[in-house]
Amino acid sequence: MGYVAIKGGGRAIAGTEAALESLRCAEGEAGTPLSLDAIEQQLRLLTSRVVSEGGLYHPRLAALAIKQMQGDTLEAAFALRAYRSTKPRLLDLPLQETGPMRLIRRISSAFKDIPGGQMLGPTTDYALRLMRLDLADESPEAFRAVSRRFLDGVDEATLPDSFPKVVDALRHEGLLLPLERNATTAFDITRDPLVFPVPRSAALATMARAETGSLLAIAYSNMRGYGDVHPTIAELRVGYLPVMLPHPVSGEPVEIGEVLITECEVVAMYEAQEDASVEGDGTENQTSPPTFTLGYGACFGHNETKAISMAILDRALQKGMRDGPSNPSEDPEFVLLHIDGVDSMGFASHYKMPHYVTFQSDMDRLRTTRDKATAAPKPQGDSA
Repeated sequence: MGYVAIKGGGRAIAGTEAALESLRCAEGEAGTPLSLDAIEQQLRLLTSRVVSEGGLYHPRLAALAIKQMQGDTLEAAFALRAYRSTKPRLLDLPLQETGPMRLIRRISSAFKDIPGGQMLGPTTDYALRLMRLDLADESPEAFRAVSRRFLDGVDEATLPDSFPKVVDALRHEGLLLPLERNATTAFDITRDPLVFPVPRSAALATMARAETGSLLAIAYSNMRGYGDVHPTIAELRVGYLPVMLPHPVSGEPVEIGEVLITECEVVAMYEAQEDASVEGDGTENQTSPPTFTLGYGACFGHNETKAISMAILDRALQKGMRDGPSNPSEDPEFVLLHIDGVDSMGFASHYKMPHYVTFQSDMDRLRTTRDKATAAPKPQGDSA
């Protein structure tokens, strides 16, 4: 079978687009178009996932991408990144403090009583995983009554503006190393390629927009035994982070808006720290008292699984970069080059593209090899 030119490809491709759109616009009761508000509010966790993996905090555009891609999160994230690439970059944000977050959820598995108290917030953690069949035929009246009933009797004046951070108490006791302010510019993964070894900021940025399932799978491998990070969640936060910028005239920080983020800080095994000796003093390195180690995760939207997985891998990668990787989850190159959903999807999807010529070459080589094997004389056995 020789090479055959393909004709009519343009018309066929146009037909696939029409067929896909016809499935989106179904007839009958299902033919009511989804509003972006409905997607953004009622499918908020799906929107959060696309916002995070798309690397652009724009929930409404994420809802549009979900609608356009018919719920495919990878394609929706791809579309959101493509849109982001068309927009100019105006400035870089200074370091943002997460302490003043307007929280909707805040828990700690390290301590029962934490400053400000546990704040369970919106979660399925304590609900039975049973199908709610009543939602199959939910009336608009019952739907609207839910939010009103939830807010009944809530005095907003009694709610604190922010909560102290649990890890600050551990640092105050000396159980964690003091917080270091890194004055260097953060690595920009959207403009610079990953050339290993990479700084921690590059690893955190890559994981922040990584595909949730990929992060979870590699973090789970570490938890199961292909690694030794068995952390405790010091604090898991979900809330709205005020975005602060210096005023162009006064230079004072002013709030320009807020973004919904999920932040997780995990405390892992403790280890001793070596103090560098002063050059020329003739003394050997001294070992400081052991402290806990910390893993950090943060991402756009409400995505607790991703933030926890990211914090575990952050701790694993720190160990791998310091001591050398002993398993895949500690290898920065293995982890960071395999967790991006858009990259992974693109490579897998490229196999759907025409490979006619290369496959013809494979078949020719196989036929030639088979012919040679058939024509070769068979070895004679030993005579009796």
